[in-house]
Amino acid sequence: MISYIIRRVLLAIPVVVGVVTLVFLSLRLMPGDPALIMAGEAAPQEVVERIRDQLGLDRPLIVQYGIYMGNLLRGELGQSVRTRRSVSYELGVRINATMELASASMAIAVVFGLIAGLVSATRQYSLVDYGTMVGALMGISIPVFWFGLMAMWVFSVQLGWFPVGGRGTLRHLVLPAITLGAMSTGMIARMTRSSMLEVLRQDYVRTARSKGVTERVVQMKHALRNALIPVMTIAGLQFGTLLGGSVLTETVFTWPGVGRLMVDSIMNRDYPVVQGAVLLIAVIFTVVNLLVDIAYSFVDPRIRYD
Repeated sequence: MISYIIRRVLLAIPVVVGVVTLVFLSLRLMPGDPALIMAGEAAPQEVVERIRDQLGLDRPLIVQYGIYMGNLLRGELGQSVRTRRSVSYELGVRINATMELASASMAIAVVFGLIAGLVSATRQYSLVDYGTMVGALMGISIPVFWFGLMAMWVFSVQLGWFPVGGRGTLRHLVLPAITLGAMSTGMIARMTRSSMLEVLRQDYVRTARSKGVTERVVQMKHALRNALIPVMTIAGLQFGTLLGGSVLTETVFTWPGVGRLMVDSIMNRDYPVVQGAVLLIAVIFTVVNLLVDIAYSFVDPRIRYD
C-alpha cells in the first residue's frame, strides 16, 4: 500500500505541473494589463511601466515562467496584484468557506443519491423508479446558476426561509449546498441504481436468497457493499467537480470562498491569485482521488495494491 501511494504521488506531480503551466500561459494570453489596472486608466505611462517592471511583466514569457516555478518549488505562491498581500494569506482566509460548502454539498449528494439509487433499484420499473430517475436527470441537466437563482427567488425572496446570500449561520449554507450538490446527487443516484441492479443479478445474491436470507439483508449486506465501488469513484470525481463548480455557486450566493476569489481575480487580472487557487484545487482533487483509491480495499477486501 505504501509503495502504491508513493507511485500515485509521483504520478500526480506532472499532472499538477501541467495544470499550473496551462493556467500560467492562458492568463498571459488574455487581453488586459494588470499594471494598467493597478495604476488606473488615467495614470501616466511611466507609472504603468514602473509597475510592470516591479511585477516582472516586462520580461520574456519563458523568464516569467521560470521565476514562477522557482518560487513555487520554494513554497512561495507570490503576492496579490490587487491587495498586495501574499497569495497564501488570500487563499487561507477563503479555503475554509469553500471546503465547508463543498463538504456539505457532497454529504447531501451522497446521502440522497444513495437513498434514491437504492429505492429506484429495489423498485425497478415502478412509478417510484421512474420518478426518481426523472428527478436525477433534472438534477444533472439544470444549470447550477439557474437553479441557484430560482432557489433564491422561491425560498429567500418569496418565502423568506433562508438568507439571500453571505455566510455565517447554518441557514446561509442550506441553499448554496443544495444548489451545488444537485448535479452530484443525480449522478450518484443513477450510478447507484445501475450498480445495484447489476449486483442483484449475480449468482451469490441468488444463492443468499435461496438460503432464506431476508431481502433487506440481501440488499444491504450482500449487494450494497459490492455496488459501492463505482459509486465511490463517481463520488471522488464529483468532489473535485464541486470544488471547481463552486465558482458559480459562490458568485450567485456571494459566498466568500475560493471560487468567488478566483472570479474577482480574473476580472482584475490578478495572475498570482488565480494560479494559486487553481493549484490548490488541483492538489485537493488529486488527494481526494488518492483517498478514494485507498478506500477501495476497505470496501472490497479482494482489491489489493501490489
